Amino acid sequence: MISKELTVENRAGIHARPATQIVKVAARYKSDIFFEKDTMRINAKSVMGIITLGATYRTKLTCICSGEDENEAIQAMTRLFANRFEADD
Repeated sequence: MISKELTVENRAGIHARPATQIVKVAARYKSDIFFEKDTMRINAKSVMGIITLGATYRTKLTCICSGEDENEAIQAMTRLFANRFEADD
């Protein structure tokens, strides 16, 4: 299991489109991927879960990946957040 703190850098925060991008990237990996904010922990493969985080501009989230491809998954999430949720397919 590995974790990394990620910051929401796009001014609109995480709404439906970024949440969909996160799920799309997370779905590529076999690992379990979660985001934590305060006391909430949600599955990164759930659009509704991600939206319920209420992550606005500059919100810090902890990304937790656990599984056989956890390193690749955390790197992909890091890139997605750094690119302000523009997929680098």
